[in-house]
Formats: sequence, structure tokens, C-alpha cells
Amino acid sequence: MSHYTPEEKVKIARDPGRPGTADFISALFTDFFEQRGDRQCREDGSILGGIARFHGRPVTVIGHRKGKNLEENLKCNFGMPGPEGYRKAQRLMRQAEKFGRPIITFVDTPGAYPGKEAEERGQGEAIAQCLALMSSLTVPVISIITGEGGSGGALALAVANRVLMLEHAVYSVLSPEGFASILWKDASRSGEACAVMKLTAQDLRRGGIVQGVLREPEGGAHTDWEATFRTMDAALRKELAALDKLKGPALARQRYEMFRAMGRGLPPAREEEV
Repeated sequence: MSHYTPEEKVKIARDPGRPGTADFISALFTDFFEQRGDRQCREDGSILGGIARFHGRPVTVIGHRKGKNLEENLKCNFGMPGPEGYRKAQRLMRQAEKFGRPIITFVDTPGAYPGKEAEERGQGEAIAQCLALMSSLTVPVISIITGEGGSGGALALAVANRVLMLEHAVYSVLSPEGFASILWKDASRSGEACAVMKLTAQDLRRGGIVQGVLREPEGGAHTDWEATFRTMDAALRKELAALDKLKGPALARQRYEMFRAMGRGLPPAREEEV
């Protein structure tokens, strides 16, 4: 069991040195071919996606992208997608469905971009369409929350057959600062909110919200990228092998039933879990 407090975990999850989607793609996949644009409006740099091979197997990979420095942060809108990003994700998911490719998503966002222009271009509808589409897919879908999973902007890429979390990642309905502002009218109480919200990987595993917690090196994933990559590679291979036993509509049915059963009980922990 981790010795970090929920507040400390939030800080680790937000550490700019943690590996992001581009790093995971580079380390875990080969022959990555990025695909851009939503075919309606524009390219959204905060969603990275395309086709790749995982141990020789064609897959579709999609994830949030924050950037590693201020220039990249601005280009990626600090990992907060607009509707174009979610429509791009839908385009890639439909393509994966057409060609029978498993989908692997990496979730790391404070939330979808809440700006006026995003709402004018259909932000809510784009997220809702992502949720509906992922619910109906007949290919295996695995989502890994790698850092910060915030609100519907995170859930839009996390309606999966298996939802995994890195040990010090967090996943919640909104940020601790937002929670404290709404509940107590005081954003400075965000540390207290971290404990109340039950946003850690361990809390969510106990509640049946995620199906696996992947160990991180001491201090967090940013302290040893290679160890994190090895853990994630093993987990993806294991989960894909398990999902290969289900075919077509059975995958959509398993996904639906898993989300319907959330919070009702917890199956035994797996070996790689904390």
C-alpha cells in the first residue's frame, strides 16, 4: 500500500516529468503513424492518436497530450481538448472498429477545455458521442489513467473493457481545487478535498471503478521511465490476451455490464496491483 497521502499523490500525478502519451507510444509501440484532424474544423494537439503495432499486432492508440515545456503546453492547451480532439478520437475509434483493431487509450487531462468557443463548437455533444461510441465498440478497449484523470474530459477516453491506473495517478469528477471551491467556497482547502474525494488509484480499485493498479517506481513514474514502461507493457499484454477470448458483441456486453456493476463489489486483486 502506498505511503503517500492523497494530496501528495495529486502532486505526483501532475508532475511535468511524468511520461506522457507520446512517451508511452514511443516506448511501447512500433510503426506509429499519427493521424490528425477531426474532418470538420481543425487539428487539436491535445489529443494524440494513430495506428501502431504492439508486439507486431496492429492497434489504434489514442491519448491526451499536455506537453513538456511552456511552448508545448500552449500548443496542446495544457492537455485540455476541445470538441475537435474528441471528434478526432471518434474518427480513429470508428476506423479501429472497421478494421478490427484493439484500442488502447492513455488518459492524462485536468478536464476538457471549458472555454466559450469550445462550447459554441459542441464540446458537450462531442464528449457524449465519445461515450456512446465507446460503449458500443466490438473490439477490445483498454484505458490506462497515467496521470490526472479529470471529469468527462477523461471519461470520454475511458469507457473500456479494462480501466487501469498507475499507482500514483488520480481520477475524479473534477479537480480538488474545483471541489473545494464548490463545497466550501475556498479553493485553498484543496488538500482536504483530495482526501474527501476518494480519487486515488487505491480508493477507486476498492470501489470497483478501475480494474487494476500498476506499480510505479518509488517516488513516481517520473523517477524511472523504463521501469514504468516495463510494467505497462506487461499489463497490456496480459489484458489483451484476456480480452481476445471475447469476440464482437460479447466485448460490448462485457463493457456495459462492467460499468453497470461499478461500486457493487470488488473481485480479488491481481499480482501487479498495489
